[in-house]
Amino acid sequence: MAQLTNRELNYLKEKLQRVPNRVELDIIGSEWSEHCSYKSSKAYLRLLPTKGKRVIVGPGQDAGVLDVGHGYVITVHIESHNHPSAVEPYGGSATGVGGVVRDIISMGTRPIAILNALRFAPISRGPKKYQAKSKWLFKSVVRGIADYGNCIGIPTVGGEIEFDPSFENYCLVDVASIGLGKRDQLIANKIDINDIIILAGGSTGRDGIDGASFASKTLKEENRSAVQIPDPFLEKLLLEATIESVEQGCLKAIKDLGGGGLSCCLSETSDNFKKGLDIELTKVHFKHQNMSPTELMVSESQERMLYITDESKIEKLATIFDKYGITYAIIGRVKEHQNVVIRYDGKVVAELPSNLFAHAPNIVREVKRPAYLDRLKKKSFELPQTRQNLETILSCMLSNPTIANKRWVYHQYDHEVGLRTLIKPGCGDASVMKLDNGNFISFKLDGNSKHCYLDPYWGMLGCLSEACRNVVCTGAEPIGVIDHLQFGSPEDPEIFWTFVQTVNAMIEFCKFMDIPVVGGKVSFYNETLKGTIKPSPVIGSLGLIEKETWIMQSGLESGDSIFIIGPTGDEMGGSEYYEYYHNVIGGIVPQLDFKADKSNANAILQLIRSNLVDCVHDCSKGGLAVAVCEMAVQGKIGFNINLDSIPNSCSRIDNLMFSESQSRYIFGTREPKKVRELLSNIQGIVFAQIGNTSNKRNDVKFIYKEKQKVIDSTIKKLEKSFNILERIME
Repeated sequence: MAQLTNRELNYLKEKLQRVPNRVELDIIGSEWSEHCSYKSSKAYLRLLPTKGKRVIVGPGQDAGVLDVGHGYVITVHIESHNHPSAVEPYGGSATGVGGVVRDIISMGTRPIAILNALRFAPISRGPKKYQAKSKWLFKSVVRGIADYGNCIGIPTVGGEIEFDPSFENYCLVDVASIGLGKRDQLIANKIDINDIIILAGGSTGRDGIDGASFASKTLKEENRSAVQIPDPFLEKLLLEATIESVEQGCLKAIKDLGGGGLSCCLSETSDNFKKGLDIELTKVHFKHQNMSPTELMVSESQERMLYITDESKIEKLATIFDKYGITYAIIGRVKEHQNVVIRYDGKVVAELPSNLFAHAPNIVREVKRPAYLDRLKKKSFELPQTRQNLETILSCMLSNPTIANKRWVYHQYDHEVGLRTLIKPGCGDASVMKLDNGNFISFKLDGNSKHCYLDPYWGMLGCLSEACRNVVCTGAEPIGVIDHLQFGSPEDPEIFWTFVQTVNAMIEFCKFMDIPVVGGKVSFYNETLKGTIKPSPVIGSLGLIEKETWIMQSGLESGDSIFIIGPTGDEMGGSEYYEYYHNVIGGIVPQLDFKADKSNANAILQLIRSNLVDCVHDCSKGGLAVAVCEMAVQGKIGFNINLDSIPNSCSRIDNLMFSESQSRYIFGTREPKKVRELLSNIQGIVFAQIGNTSNKRNDVKFIYKEKQKVIDSTIKKLEKSFNILERIME
């Protein structure tokens, strides 16, 4: 079981004014684990801007809630299952999906979409044995996500994947979900003395015991008993039973059993409502005989929910549970005091004040700028001239698994179930779903561990900008972000410094852009015996589209003039070009101009709402050359790009083509004159017409000085490189 530090144990004794018993130590150890308590990060997370005109519920609940108009709300949450997925990738990733879906259900809303962000070691480079391990993790994680989502009938509508050597023998599995509901049907979360506490769903077993503490330390061994076992068919029944119970007005409160099991669920419920809970553990339905009180309290067996109702509603609720075949048990009552009282066969085995139980003492961590940053800054390197090689380089960049077409992944997901998906995975910069109120929601997860390793502050600003750019490219106005901040051990001052820099970047960006943070998660101890991961924050951006005619895809169309908004600079640090093609780690990370970023996004939205563009795509991983090729492959049409016309301050042609400078958009239009007029009237916008789609549909040309063709290719060749993932994973 999780161990308390001497400081925490002394704090607990002082607050209790007595020595805690063994059961109390075990269950509070689970609740006070880093994974559940956020004892290292909470002080910083409180500084994030969380208020906004659409925010109904911000961070701290099972899911964030945003008003999307006409009496409807969306709910959103993100979770990770990193350690479990590294040990047992199929079950670990599947239970990650189940957990985040239950968070959405807990708000009384129906889940309508699942998205994911995944990180693995390289699958096509390096030692063969490490490639094989990474492929196995990749294949199993994707199958786990796909199978669970497909079984419960919720579309998996998008994902984002990076490959980097820092994830060797490990993986990061982030799963997000969106829910939809009516504002007047949100769970009120008001409970009264003597209300009934019900545990429903899966039986409690020994699977997942120690899961929270397992995730709160370096992964040194494969503890398979800490990995939960998924049952998507039960989850589907639990989902439908919960939604029907909400619609019938049977429930006063709902809480998912996630990390820490009953320990965290009960302590947080009691603390949130400022009321006591009196629980009888022998009423809990269990998988194994002779389970101890501690095992019943800290088990993280899946597909379980806690419900609170009253005497007048219990009969109707029981009828609904019976209809769906849901096992349930009345395990306790709400009391007037503010303690969590745990009984076993009538005998009190633990009694803890909920405000003490639910709140671990915060830890003030040391921070120190990492020494590796100075070493990288001093490191000198000189790249060879590449002008004669650009076609080969472009082919290599398109076949980089981080950039390459993820069709092999998307085809395993049922992304159309529910009939809401308007922009499918791979067809636009973000996923777009139809809502019941006539509006549309756009959602994208983004991250860049390479940028964040070289400079966590500027890297995080880039992640935020890219996530927001992606929803803007679909025609959406950003209305909120969620975050998942993933690092190594917080006990290392250099690692904790990168976390603090990341949070500072979030605070500044979200305040300037007036975009609230509506939820998130922090995951520390993402380390193995081989070392720590790179700082790997993931940002989810939500955008709202009010008219279907504003929805944009990313594929070029015949007759398009091609424009760019935003300048390109010699900001190559952390670029896929430097790291994947040249194997160079270092250089200047792209910097973000807040005003330009906001102005460029607003200009794109203005163009879209003026019906002046056919397609929009942001420039990110791989730079401008890759972005245009992706648009061409999506639209199945060639292009001619004049590199001389691109606004830039680049010292080399390869930098111009593959720089990952921020705040840039590429779009196609059949109204170039009107576009120039509109953009010319917006102060500070840097833009240019840089080319057009080809009259010969298959031709792909990049032209440089004196009309020299530096790349003369075809769509067929681009597709062969871009579709490499299917061949790698055969």
